[in-house]
Amino acid sequence: MAFDRLIENIIKKQNPTVAGLDPKLDYVPASVKEACFAQYGKTLEGAAAALLAFNKAIIDEIYDIVPAIKPQAAYYEMYGWQGVKALAETIAYAKSKGMFVITDGKRNDIGTTMEAYAAAHLGTTDVAGEGIDAFGADALTVNGYLGTDGIKPLLSICQQKDKGIFVLVKTSNPSSGELQDLQLINGASVYEQMGKMCENWGTELMGKYGYSGVGAVVGATYPEQLAEMRQKAPHTFFLVPGYGAQGGGANDAKNAFDKNGLGAIINSSRGIMCAWKKQGLTEDDFAAAARNEAIRMKEDILSVVGEIKA
Repeated sequence: MAFDRLIENIIKKQNPTVAGLDPKLDYVPASVKEACFAQYGKTLEGAAAALLAFNKAIIDEIYDIVPAIKPQAAYYEMYGWQGVKALAETIAYAKSKGMFVITDGKRNDIGTTMEAYAAAHLGTTDVAGEGIDAFGADALTVNGYLGTDGIKPLLSICQQKDKGIFVLVKTSNPSSGELQDLQLINGASVYEQMGKMCENWGTELMGKYGYSGVGAVVGATYPEQLAEMRQKAPHTFFLVPGYGAQGGGANDAKNAFDKNGLGAIINSSRGIMCAWKKQGLTEDDFAAAARNEAIRMKEDILSVVGEIKA
């Protein structure tokens, strides 16, 4: 299963973290933007070229220490088809460096529409009998709140193509409890029920390390619920947002891990992309600063998790 590959990369690098590449043009150094605008003008092509150059520079600095990246699709879609092309090229570049790629798209639909999302991001697109990867990510975030109809179309592609999904369970945003914390008639919370559904959906996609190809998004900003879900969803691998800029720390995130230091990957986006601002460096040093922050984050997480073992 896909998460076996992710887990092996985590163990090899002793680093259970993922770099969120959610670039805004404001994050890109002026020198990079100026070079791209000189070639393409102040256009969507120029903006997309700047995002791609920014991403590649960060990837070049972190690929040997960070096992995965997580590009958020919205930050590319806002720059039109040119930005979406930059997303595809970012995914391809990270994979060429041996990184696991999680596309953060939070897709949510049913039937043939969800099949189309699955083909686009995880499978292949049929072009007159030829199967072609459209984006080629290793995993995709999805919204499971339409129920099994919205997840089932993904499962066969995950099995056939060695891919994974992360289903929204207990998200890191402040208002998540308005719905996710409500109690159902069976006594479970909404997020607990979603976690149980992830466990059930993953039964046919079990990997050799005890985790299925159906993961869950559970935020570090709610450490008690994170610990609860680690206990109640023992075969579900967690993608954990909320570390760093959103206020979560290593002691919050540690509840996501099992006794071997497995079971989760912790995301940082702005903390890595904009690290130069906190390190007293210039924006032209953004990539080196990103590496420094990635190392600091790794050491911070390992200080509470310990050695990661198979």
